[in-house]
Order: sequence, then C-alpha cells, then structure tokens
Amino acid sequence: YLRKSVVSDPLFREHTKTNTPAIIVTDIVDGSRVKIDLSPKGFGSENKSRIKMLKPTAPIEEMKDFIIDVVKEAGPDACPPFVLGVGIGGTFEAAADLAKKALLKPIDRKNPDKRLARLEKELLEKINSLGMGPMALGGNTTALGVNILSHATHIAGFPVAVNMSCHATRSASKTL
Repeated sequence: YLRKSVVSDPLFREHTKTNTPAIIVTDIVDGSRVKIDLSPKGFGSENKSRIKMLKPTAPIEEMKDFIIDVVKEAGPDACPPFVLGVGIGGTFEAAADLAKKALLKPIDRKNPDKRLARLEKELLEKINSLGMGPMALGGNTTALGVNILSHATHIAGFPVAVNMSCHATRSASKTL
C-alpha cells in the first residue's frame, strides 16, 4: 500500500485522499503494442533533482561539476545511496523528461553509446569518491548507478537535468 500523499493544489495543499491524479506521460511510437513503464517515487529525492541550462560553449567538465554538485547538495535528504538519471539535450522540459526516463534503465546495463557509458562510469566513480556513503554517514557507496540519456538540441542550447532517486528506486514495465 502507498500512503495517501497527493494534494490537489500545490499552493493550498488540499489533500485528495486518493493519491490521484497521477502524473502520466505518453509517447506516440510506431507499432500496435503499448508499453507501460511505472515508477512510483517519493518526493524526498525528487525535491533534490535539478536542471541547468548551460551555455552551448560550456566544457564537459562544467556539466560534470553540475552533476556532482547536485549530489553534494542532496546530501542525506535524498536517501543515499542514490540512483541518478541524467538527461542531456532537447529543451528545458525534454532534458527533465530524459532524466526521469533514465531512471527506468537497469543500473547494471551499459549505455549502448560508448561515450555515454564512459561518462556514466566516470561520474559514478567521482560520486562514490565523495565519501558520503549510505544515508550520508560515510562510506564509498554514495550512488548505485548513473544512467544518461541524450537527445539532439538547438545549437544555442546545452540543457542538463539530474533526476535523483533514492536507493529504493522501483519501476516495472509491461508490453501489451
């Protein structure tokens, strides 16, 4: 059972008592089948997610620093060890959507893009070298995985989103 934790309006905080409405994202794809991905997620880690619109000339090191800073800022509030979904490219909202979808990828499966696979590995090593550890009490496992998805973007853009998830990241997929 999930606790009832949805308010009908973020300003006036009236509780719906039903956990509805849900946040539903749809993508139109080719074919005659439907794939449903479900990811129930708490808001402790969601509150620590961030997006940044970097200058298009920003070096990749600036992007890495931003991702590491998001982890440092999250500290114990997002229940480490974390799983990070990173979205790069698209638009402001597309980068956030990519970061959320990246959390659905298994953390033990390498990215098919070798450049992104190297970046995921490097970021995971850097994050774990921070020494925050579980619940930020110290240790060498601050993150369990870093998954990156990217998309083409306008020449004047370099959006990067980091969607934090706690160690209890849960998801399921079913194709009908």
